[in-house]
Amino acid sequence: MTRTQIYLTSAEAQGVARIAANTGRKQSEVIREAIDQYLLRLGPQDRLSRLREARGIWSDQEIELKDLREDFDRF
Repeated sequence: MTRTQIYLTSAEAQGVARIAANTGRKQSEVIREAIDQYLLRLGPQDRLSRLREARGIWSDQEIELKDLREDFDRF
């Protein structure tokens, strides 16, 4: 385990303290659990599943390749 220091807003610190007190756990445990959940949610596996869910969302649209190229030519 690596020791680190973070800065929390007062609302964040109060929220972590409240959760720790209500669950009888240490604040560091609560923070680690939150980070673990965040990493799982944004991990590569979840990203892949979100991309798969988005596949085909424009399938009912008539999109001309020429129009797309014109949009990119603006840049």
